[in-house]
Amino acid sequence: MSDTDTFDPETGARDMIDLGTPEEAKDATETVADADKLQGITEEIIAALKTVYDPEIPVDIYELGLIYKVDYEEPGNVAIEMTLTAPGCPVAGEMPGWVEMAVRRVDGIENVTVEMTFDPPWTTERMSDEAKLELGWM
Repeated sequence: MSDTDTFDPETGARDMIDLGTPEEAKDATETVADADKLQGITEEIIAALKTVYDPEIPVDIYELGLIYKVDYEEPGNVAIEMTLTAPGCPVAGEMPGWVEMAVRRVDGIENVTVEMTFDPPWTTERMSDEAKLELGWM
């Protein structure tokens, strides 16, 4: 970092201005742009996940708390770890495909992998307040 000490002879005030280097300024701008891009893609992925519903419960899988983890890697790779409300769910074989198709529709997403897990088992505590309200549990 380079500091420039400026002195105003009329007021006697000194000002320390941290100019940084051009490379640091560029890195900071790219970091902000990357954070904005990540925030945008996160919101789009969540919106896509909210289009998938458990057929037995009229609430989307995101609000139900069935999504345990979403990893995004450039360029456009998403790995999702999810569960079902019960291991014997009748759509256990179909749900990962629904999730993959929904997330693949997000602009810039090219590869989606969905891994099913039952550890830890899903419980109603994972549901959002929105889901509980939707089901009349609040």
